[in-house]
Amino acid sequence: MELLKILSELPGAPGREEKVREFIESKVKDLADEVRTDVMGNLICRKRPTSGNDDAPVVMIACHMDEIAFYVRQIDDQGFVRVHNLGGFDTRNLFARRVRIQTRDGEEIFGNLNPGGRPVHIASEKDRTKIPKVHEFFIDTGLDREELAEKVRPGDPVTLVQELVQLGDLVSGKCLDNRAACWVGVRLLEALKKTPYDVHVVFTVQEEIGLRGAITSGYDINPDISIAVDTTLAVDTPGVPEEEQITALGEGAAIKVLDAYMVSDKKLVDEFIALAEEREIPHQYEVLPMGGTDGGAMQRARSGSRAITLSIPTRYIHTVTETIHRGDLQATVDLLQAYLSE
Repeated sequence: MELLKILSELPGAPGREEKVREFIESKVKDLADEVRTDVMGNLICRKRPTSGNDDAPVVMIACHMDEIAFYVRQIDDQGFVRVHNLGGFDTRNLFARRVRIQTRDGEEIFGNLNPGGRPVHIASEKDRTKIPKVHEFFIDTGLDREELAEKVRPGDPVTLVQELVQLGDLVSGKCLDNRAACWVGVRLLEALKKTPYDVHVVFTVQEEIGLRGAITSGYDINPDISIAVDTTLAVDTPGVPEEEQITALGEGAAIKVLDAYMVSDKKLVDEFIALAEEREIPHQYEVLPMGGTDGGAMQRARSGSRAITLSIPTRYIHTVTETIHRGDLQATVDLLQAYLSE
């Protein structure tokens, strides 16, 4: 899990995924026939078919690198940093969080993120039940305004800080959505020795703000088959009715039937289910009423492609304690390797 720990703890706001990309590239540069970064910042790793067949079906696998984050909006008159969010935050989970600001000079400045208002000791009943908006949050860096303004400017990315920890068979940390899939992508490239396909494992950018990297890389690669690897909701926790759970931790890779952005190709769904059953790879089904993945973008690139998503069940998505089961991670790698191998 050391690889996943590093991936999880790296900062990678949408549009500023360079630290994640550089680390992944250092791990995969000798595992693919071609490794390149496109103009959007997507890292494209190509494994040509073992047979050398130029007409082999093209398979694109997308694992997005970015995380929900913020950009600096302004420094107010009191020297507090105000932010703009990129991606969907539940502000109830943002109280008293440590954050990292990446400056234009490469310096990292740490601070505390909190909403404006009274502390609990003097808060009214109304204050205590209020759910703040993102624009009410500020970062306290401990620096005076003049020094801060010399270092930080609008547009600098801000990411949450959290250590990855193991909890029995579970792993918990920040932005496992979608660094868990990046882990899968790296492990797949390590494991895939022979393939009849022209495989492109793409570590995409800006998924959290509109599937943007997958749109451009999907148009470029023009795949016949598209596979997104992402996380999905595992609300197998107290307070949620069973019919709303979507997936459960420890029951294997989730084969997506549909979400709000795409309906998976029926033949691909059937093929992955049959393969998982044949190889005895733990798996489950996913029907997600809201949200989507890079699969929705790849499915609609150029004239379209047959598309599916394999999901890693995750508790507490879009918090700094996202939690996954190690067995589900491995099942996702095993299923992809089985599908792509000769």
